[in-house]
Amino acid sequence: MNAKIEELIKNLNIDEISAERKKVLEPLIDFVAQKKSENSPIMINFICTHNSRRSHLGQIWAQTMATFFDVKNVVTYSGGTETTAMFPKVGETLANQGFEIQKLSETNNPVYAIKFDENSHPIIAFSKKYSDDFNPKSDFAAIMTCSHADGNCPFIAGAEKRIPITYDDPKLFDNTDQQNEKYEERSLQIATEMKYIFAKI
Repeated sequence: MNAKIEELIKNLNIDEISAERKKVLEPLIDFVAQKKSENSPIMINFICTHNSRRSHLGQIWAQTMATFFDVKNVVTYSGGTETTAMFPKVGETLANQGFEIQKLSETNNPVYAIKFDENSHPIIAFSKKYSDDFNPKSDFAAIMTCSHADGNCPFIAGAEKRIPITYDDPKLFDNTDQQNEKYEERSLQIATEMKYIFAKI
């Protein structure tokens, strides 16, 4: 694991997570634990309306924490109810936190390879619908990271479990003096909660 990310993870304080919030995270802990006990693939798809911010942060931090805590067979994905692009500030925030980010295509919806250490397979990040062929078709947990997607997508085809774990949108602070701070804050919140989940496995 990249030393900067490892240090960041060690300093995340899971004791700051409220009892109410831990209850929200419990179903995902149960899903991962059950799949692990069955020695089955653990597929988690983080879903948000635009697949541009929170769903990518969820995908990347969950995969990172699974590796950090040596939970095998975890593959994370992300998707939206529509396709846009991963917002550049997400990549910039993760790069500042220690991730190595390579832009693989120069398009309106760029594809990124994101690495948390030198040898692990990169996480491939780009905006796509949750039903995209890149994503699993069955036996996955659908994590609804925004209330809009949660409310507007009552049915996620193929999802074994649908779990709302919603986050405030850092987009609200775009083009303000607080933008950098709020993206870092949201990334660290998601990282802390993913740390709590995988530390329990």
